[in-house]
Amino acid sequence: MRLAFILGEIASGLRRNLSMVVSVILVTFVSLTFVGAAGILQLQINQMKGYWYDRVQVAIFLCGPGSSSAGCAGGPVTPDQQKALQALLDSPAVAQYISDYHYESQAEAYQHFKEQFANSPIVDSVTPDQLPSSFRINLKDPQKYQIISETFSSRPGVETVIDQRQLLEKLFSVMNGASVVAIVIAAVMIVCAILLIGTTIRLSAFSRRRETGIMRLVGASKLVIQLPFVLEGVIAAVVGAVLASATVWAVAKFFLGDVLARQYPDTAFISPAQALMLSPLLVGLGVVLAGMSSMLTLRRYLKV
Repeated sequence: MRLAFILGEIASGLRRNLSMVVSVILVTFVSLTFVGAAGILQLQINQMKGYWYDRVQVAIFLCGPGSSSAGCAGGPVTPDQQKALQALLDSPAVAQYISDYHYESQAEAYQHFKEQFANSPIVDSVTPDQLPSSFRINLKDPQKYQIISETFSSRPGVETVIDQRQLLEKLFSVMNGASVVAIVIAAVMIVCAILLIGTTIRLSAFSRRRETGIMRLVGASKLVIQLPFVLEGVIAAVVGAVLASATVWAVAKFFLGDVLARQYPDTAFISPAQALMLSPLLVGLGVVLAGMSSMLTLRRYLKV
């Protein structure tokens, strides 16, 4: 009987404040969608780090005709200098840090350059002799870059030593910035959701003040009186959270999986299943927001 009464009160409250309930659903949906967007951004950053950090290379660029660095004061790299560098790469002191390496000639560097900048007008202004030859090194542990840099930077014939991971860090910094922006917007929207949920509960309590007064007179417990109001906010928030979860899954499925994955086949994107793992977090966050907002509102506007 008590359960049937509570369910009836919930249905009555939702029906009386339908427009406000829809507003709560929409605001919760938007705010938790931004939370989910920040979540999938972080998942994507971690996925890309795990994928690319195992593939990044250390490039030892050799002196060419146009090199102006201090290490190239003697002119372009000579065959003897190149052999000495290769011997050092094969030495036990250095080889223990290297998974594998290969030599990239100027012609190969030019071919890769043309492939990378095929749609750019700059490709017509570059010639093979302008691009340096290099040794491309895959490290067993990318964190050991500094050892390779210190070993080869001052060697004759070496122009510079570059860790490609430094370039990736710039990309990840931008993505982290976008994630922070999403979190800030989500925080603002969550505050709006809390205020709107509180307003909805207050209006619902005001419209049923006669019923709650009668219930107090007949000895109804505090829980029985307050529970329908709390559950109204929780139900609306859960619906918004479910919609946000579905949106996050759809972004991972159709945008990341179908669009970007086809355009960038060499990039590892998160799967829809990984995005779906955020759903319990979003639903739980919606329940907590609605529950806390409802309880605080009821303590002030529904004295029991």
